[in-house]
This record gives sequence, C-alpha cells and structure tokens, in this order.
Amino acid sequence: MHSDPDIERFYTTQAWRKCRASFLKEKHGLCEICLAKGLIVPAVHVHHREHITPTNLSNPAITLNHANLMALCEECHRAQHTTKRWRCDPDGHVRL
Repeated sequence: MHSDPDIERFYTTQAWRKCRASFLKEKHGLCEICLAKGLIVPAVHVHHREHITPTNLSNPAITLNHANLMALCEECHRAQHTTKRWRCDPDGHVRL
C-alpha cells in the first residue's frame, strides 16, 4: 500500500494492468533476482526500479516503461523495500 491516494489509484488503472501483464509475460512470470541465482520462482510483484512519487506519477517513462520494472517474488520484493541499517567494509567487517 502507498500513503499517496493518487499513487494507489494508479495501480488500479487499465494502463498499469496492461503494462504489468505484458511485462510478466515478457519475463515468463519468473522472479528476475531468483532466476539470476539459478532458481525458478514465480514472480508475484512488478516492482518499479525508480519508485513512483507524486512528482513522477504522470511520467510514463517511469510508471509504464518496461526498462524501469522488475518481476519479483514476495521475498525479493520485500528485500527491495527494506533499507539496510548496516554495511560491510572491504574487509568484511559490519559497520553501522
């Protein structure tokens, strides 16, 4: 769910539903991240690489462009929206 009602409404439009369906068909309904790891996992989400915001909502190059989309399973989609609060330095040590 999105906190912005206009963004939420976008996901109910016919344009988005058609774009989503054609993109999933193009990706054979598989999660792109899992597939890159050699795993066959169905995609259940179409994720925008550059997130939709109120300022870019009317830009089809962001909202409806296959180049800005990723087919993802639930787990990979969740990971895309989780912000890391730590990182590893080049030596493998965890840094906050």
